[in-house]
Amino acid sequence: MATMPAPAATPAPAFPVTSGGGLSWAVPKSWTPGPSSAMRLATYYLPVAPGDAGRPELAVFWFGPGRGGSIDANVARWFSQLEAGPGDPKPTRSLTRIGTIPVTLVTAAGSYSAGTGMGAPPAPKSGTVLRGAMAEGPNGAVFFKLTGPRRSVAAGGKDFDALVASLKP
Repeated sequence: MATMPAPAATPAPAFPVTSGGGLSWAVPKSWTPGPSSAMRLATYYLPVAPGDAGRPELAVFWFGPGRGGSIDANVARWFSQLEAGPGDPKPTRSLTRIGTIPVTLVTAAGSYSAGTGMGAPPAPKSGTVLRGAMAEGPNGAVFFKLTGPRRSVAAGGKDFDALVASLKP
């Protein structure tokens, strides 16, 4: 029986993706667009803070109207991907509105292990912070998931907040 090759990521666009699911947003100028895939609407890479080994990544997902699971299920799944260590803050969740758009905001920290469901799961990355925004757009939820080393995610925090604040239907 022949095996199917893994779906290839599409190359990074020449310009960043700035809309999906009936929403649009502004991408900070210091972020670099990355590849998309069948599962990912867009990827953005944030600058690396001095002393961090890895670069933070913002993955944007949109699965279509009524698809991708509930906000509650996604919050639970994202939180389960981080195992808090000594000194890591407890995960947080809050609900806000950007204009008329309900947005669930989440934060978590710890050792991050998020497999794609294909192949062996990657080794956990310690010292990771996750910041997320789940925006309930007119054509379904759009999920913004920022993960990376603590200093880099902290340094990119204002830009992440600005992206979320820029959401428009």
